[in-house]
Amino acid sequence: FAELHAAVPGLPLASSRVLPGIVLRRDFAAYCPTDGELRALLVTEPLRPALTAPGVEFVVDSEGQYQASLRWITKRTEALMKHLQSNNVKLLLSSVKQEEVVLYYAKLYGVSVVECLSSEEMALISEITGVSPYTPFGDNTDREITETAVVTFCRPLLLVSKRCVHIGFASECAFQPHCLILCGPVDGVNEQHAAALQEAFTMLQQLFKTVDQ
Repeated sequence: FAELHAAVPGLPLASSRVLPGIVLRRDFAAYCPTDGELRALLVTEPLRPALTAPGVEFVVDSEGQYQASLRWITKRTEALMKHLQSNNVKLLLSSVKQEEVVLYYAKLYGVSVVECLSSEEMALISEITGVSPYTPFGDNTDREITETAVVTFCRPLLLVSKRCVHIGFASECAFQPHCLILCGPVDGVNEQHAAALQEAFTMLQQLFKTVDQ
């Protein structure tokens, strides 16, 4: 329930509504408008390649070597974003903050990015889509990316002064997520209404379990 409702203070209760899909309460880190269905990728680690493996010391002997290393990182990052584009990936949903070089090439190749998603949000998206987070594959840029989710729409949503991301997924199961936009004059009223609704849904769940038995 926490991931499927958004409380908006400062508006009358009558402004509350139900939206298809889910609402992520953060703004795009990079936004490239697109029409129709698109492919989304879940990631749980930075996409900027590291110079060394964890626990391995990286030593450079000169400024030239250091600059060459940075150029290599930039080139590899661009190659990865280009590979995403060739696999029709237009949206990255990341649980970690991505570096500026990733966002730069994401915009260049038409890939929107939403970052710093919670573990609960990532788990919900995985449950809806049946897709697991993607793991970068080093120098193997020829492998087809199969860990993609179908997104029916992806657009900005303004809730009073807060910019959010509104996404619709093609669900792999009977569960078709909808998000409750719960409006009220102050936070306290919204919290009371949210708690009452959650209790009502819990009661309905118990009722349907009893009927099924």
